[in-house]
Amino acid sequence: MVAALTLPRLLFGPGSLSELTRELALLGVMKPLLISDRGLERAGIVAKVLGALPGGTTQFLDVPENPTAAGADAARACYQKAGADGVVALGGGSVLDTAKIVAALVGCTVAGAMELLGKPELIGPKVVPLVAIPTTLGTGSESSPVAALHFDASGTSIGTRSFRLVPKLAVCDPDLTRTLPRRLIAATGIDALSHCIEGFFAEPSNPFIDALALDGIVRIFVGIRAALEPEGDAARASLMAAAYAGGIAIHKGLGAAHAIALACSDQDLHHGTLIGVALPRAVALVAPHLPVKASRVAAALGLRDGSNLAAALGELTATVGLPGTLREAGYRAGSVDQMVELLVKSPFNRTSPYVPTPGEYRQLAAGLLS
Repeated sequence: MVAALTLPRLLFGPGSLSELTRELALLGVMKPLLISDRGLERAGIVAKVLGALPGGTTQFLDVPENPTAAGADAARACYQKAGADGVVALGGGSVLDTAKIVAALVGCTVAGAMELLGKPELIGPKVVPLVAIPTTLGTGSESSPVAALHFDASGTSIGTRSFRLVPKLAVCDPDLTRTLPRRLIAATGIDALSHCIEGFFAEPSNPFIDALALDGIVRIFVGIRAALEPEGDAARASLMAAAYAGGIAIHKGLGAAHAIALACSDQDLHHGTLIGVALPRAVALVAPHLPVKASRVAAALGLRDGSNLAAALGELTATVGLPGTLREAGYRAGSVDQMVELLVKSPFNRTSPYVPTPGEYRQLAAGLLS
C-alpha cells in the first residue's frame, strides 16, 4: 500500500481571508454557495466571510453539529436552485465534510447522499471547486481526503475517502478562531492531536507526512493551553497549522482511537470529546507494539520514553478540561458486546499498524463503559 498525498492550495496566516475573492476567480468561481452553520452566523463570522465573497453569493446555514445525509441533500438542492458554480465551506468538521459531499454530489448522477456515503468509486471527476475555511483548530478536513456524515441523526457516521474530496483551496486564517469557545478549542485541538499521532503511527511510513505529523504533535502539546486564553492568538495560529498537518496525516490512515469514536458516534456528542476519552486508552494499547515510533514521539515531547506517552496524553486532556470517561462525557452506556462488534469491524483497523485482538477490544470496551 502506498500513502498517496493530494493537497489543496493553501493560504495561511492572519488576514488571509482578504485573498478569497481573487482566489475564487482563479478557480473560475463567480457564484459560490457558502455552506456554514447558525452558530457562526450568530458569532458574526458568516457576515465577515460574506464581505470577502462575490456579490450574489447564496448561503446555506443549516448544517447540524453532527452532519447528516439529509443536510447534504438540502445543501445540494440549494446549490442547484441558485445556479452556483462552486462551494465555499466555512466551519468545523461538520460543515467541511458536508460541503465535500455536496461538491461531489453536484458532479455525479446519484439521487442523494445516502447512495454516495461509503462508496468513493461513485465520485467521478466532475467534483465542483471547493474552498475550505476552517474555524476550529482540529478538523483537518481542509487538507484530508475524507468526509464523514451520518445516515441520520441517531446513526453512526459513515466515512467516504477519495482524493477527489480534497478541497481545491484551504484558507486558514487564525483570526476566525478568536470567538471559538474554550471547550471547542480543547476538543478540536485534541482531535487534531489524534490525527497527528495515529497518522504518524500508521503504515506504511511516508517521511514527508510523518515529519508534518510529528511537528503537529509538538505544536499541540506546547500550545493548546495557551490557545485557550483570550490573548492566545499565536498559539491558536500554531494549532491551526497542526490541524492542517493532522489532515495530511489522515492520508496515511487512523487507528483505534477513531474506531472508538466511530463506535460511539450514535449519540449527540462532539467527536473531539469522544477522541479525548479514547486517545490515551488507544495509545496505551497500541504504542507498546510500535516502540520505535512511540519513542520518537516521546523524544519530541521531552518524555523519558514511549511508555510515558499514554499517561502524558491523559494528563493533557484532563488539563484542558475534557472528560476522562464516556460516562463523564454524557454517553449513555450500552452493551459491551455491541461495542466490541463495532470495534472489531471498524474500517480504521485497515490502517492501524497494530490491530487489537477481540479480547483486547473487549477489555477496552468494558473500561470505556464502566
